[in-house]
Amino acid sequence: MTWTGTHPTATWTVSPEPVGSPVAGRLLRDYYAEVAGRYYGRAVTKAEIDEGLVEHHSDDLTAPTGVFLVARLGGEPAGCGGLRLLRPGTAELKRLYVRPEARGTGGGGALLAAVETAARELGADRVVLDTRHDLVEARALYAKHGYAEVPAYNADPYAEHWFAKRLG
Repeated sequence: MTWTGTHPTATWTVSPEPVGSPVAGRLLRDYYAEVAGRYYGRAVTKAEIDEGLVEHHSDDLTAPTGVFLVARLGGEPAGCGGLRLLRPGTAELKRLYVRPEARGTGGGGALLAAVETAARELGADRVVLDTRHDLVEARALYAKHGYAEVPAYNADPYAEHWFAKRLG
């Protein structure tokens, strides 16, 4: 599956990528550096990123119960998102990220559309996610695309907001 989305200033393509590929690895490192850096209020070290990626691995974002997607802007990797089945009918969005220099050009929306298509292909009719209070751009993106806040569905110590969307 490849999904193409257009924005007035950009064209995005989103397609599955092995979570262990070099492209996926670079995007996941960038993702973790940003979310951990915001959490700690400082730049994180290479060692902290390495430790975080082991502790918060993405190994379950693979077939047959998950997928890892890479978004490309002008052919260059600029974002990612993962999806895994939590239980029959419900998929969980993980690791949604758009590089800062590509934000505001439709990448988040393109990734969400592709994630929702992938969720349907996995048999889900609902997508859930958790996020933190300081990730205000992410929370705004989810709300803009029809995700509503719901009660906590997990006990993740870093989660402060939970969202869900029924897929049509």
